[in-house]
Amino acid sequence: CPIPLLLVLVPFASLIRFMRALARSRGNGAYALKNTTRQARTAGRGSFKTLACDSPPPTPTPPTPPQQQPPSRLWGGGWKSSRQLNPTSLVPTMASSGAAASAMSASATHAEKLVDYLNASWTPYHATANARAKLLAAGYTELYENDVWNLKLGGRYFFTRNMSCLVAFAVGGKYKAGNGAIIVGAHTDSPCIKMKPHTASGKNGFVQLGVQPYGGGIWYTWFDRDLSVAGRVFVRRGDRTCHELVRIDRPIMCIPSLAIHLNRTVNKGFDVNCQTHLPPILATEVKSRLEMPVTAEDEKKASGGDSPDASALRHSPLLLKLLAEELKCKPEDILTFDLQLCDTQPSTIGGACREFIHSGRLDNLAMCYCATEGLIETDHSLADETGIRMVALYDHEEVGSGSPYGARSPITIDVLRRVTRASCEATGEDGTDALERCVVNSFLVSADMAHGIHPNFADKHEPGHQPHMHKGMVIKTHCEMRYITDAFSQHVFHECGRRAGVPFQQFVVRSDCPCGSTIGPHISIMAGVRGIDVGIPQFAMHSVREMCAVDDVNFAVEHMTGVFEHASTIIGEVDSKF
Repeated sequence: CPIPLLLVLVPFASLIRFMRALARSRGNGAYALKNTTRQARTAGRGSFKTLACDSPPPTPTPPTPPQQQPPSRLWGGGWKSSRQLNPTSLVPTMASSGAAASAMSASATHAEKLVDYLNASWTPYHATANARAKLLAAGYTELYENDVWNLKLGGRYFFTRNMSCLVAFAVGGKYKAGNGAIIVGAHTDSPCIKMKPHTASGKNGFVQLGVQPYGGGIWYTWFDRDLSVAGRVFVRRGDRTCHELVRIDRPIMCIPSLAIHLNRTVNKGFDVNCQTHLPPILATEVKSRLEMPVTAEDEKKASGGDSPDASALRHSPLLLKLLAEELKCKPEDILTFDLQLCDTQPSTIGGACREFIHSGRLDNLAMCYCATEGLIETDHSLADETGIRMVALYDHEEVGSGSPYGARSPITIDVLRRVTRASCEATGEDGTDALERCVVNSFLVSADMAHGIHPNFADKHEPGHQPHMHKGMVIKTHCEMRYITDAFSQHVFHECGRRAGVPFQQFVVRSDCPCGSTIGPHISIMAGVRGIDVGIPQFAMHSVREMCAVDDVNFAVEHMTGVFEHASTIIGEVDSKF
């Protein structure tokens, strides 16, 4: 019967509506309680915020305009960094003592500036250009090696060679010919994959590039990365030939791995053949020809062999087109170039506690940064300096330093000679042996990254000589002089660190392992200067992606500052009759 059925269904529907309303009210109460608890927990976490998964969307707020960062942009040298960094964003907000907060802020600031420098410095040319911009902004005067130098006491100068090597120096306000120089040396190059003179390559329907390895890289780390290209290009501009820097900021090529299904033993060890395995894929031939067709005129020009007009066939027309768009020129105006592959993943600060820097080229742009910063930060005390303060950023360390721009060239001793000669000419002194006295009184810090103790491979380190992150610069020693450190130079560097208030640590390679070397022995042999080998501890040296600690960057800058300010005094306190 329909009437009795209605009498049953109506109360039942009312009951359902009542239960739903009750559930909603309880749910809102539960949400309010949970949200209040979350807010209370979040209040003690400084700047880290937690958003409840069941919370309503937050009310949108207008974006805050990015803060201006003159120091960071100076390290960019005119190239925009891919990251906008806030000087306080590296460390969570927390209550701390004044000294600890100051040290943490300084460490964060140096780390951020280093990250900006790394992001803007894909090649030695860009690294040199950015260091040049930094020095100009700090008031240094640019010199040219083919000019006559007019130097003054208290003057600050620099010059570049090949735009991949830079030497900066400051003459003390109380300098006299024969007084020594405090030199910090580093290098601008890193292991990479460079392009061959003829880059046109490819097979099986792909456009590839002819490349070759530079230095001792961990080449398997370059596989499956978003790669691009950067370097220096010589361009025809009317009746002039200009050399210009170029970098393409987007991924344009890749070196893909072979699937494990086609190489079942890959995880037992992958021996990279640099000739056959490294050529990157730029495009497919079909897409490339649609983008940049090769005409009969191009084929005719190509018959000229290595003539400039043959560049369209010596290189992929697509590559030339990409470079020309970046340089704002015609592809046929590109004459020659020195280009290398680059990982486009930005350098960054990471780790759960934001304590690490992840980047390529830490070896050795991190030390280039610390050396330059240390020099500039001591300019305020230059008036009382009796010697020369000098930073030299050399090229080609990764391939033996044997070039006019490398540490084995006479560039170091040439600078000392020109400074002592200028001093003698200004004062009328007899400069017969001024250079020799300057060399004997000088001190070199060869600054190159060091190997930190790796928790997964701790047995690779010598017991008792295991550099740890966050514990300062590493002093590197080798009894066969692969490093130039000796007892005298250790004392000087120890005392500089003590007076600067920073920690330092020791490293020696295991006796059953071969030992690498640095620019230190080359400069010491070429110029006859005593010195020491040091560096910041890092992981994954020569990988496409390396890692070091934020704190150690700050310690290194402070230690370099201490070297420039105190080394001359410390050396003078040591009995020189030995």
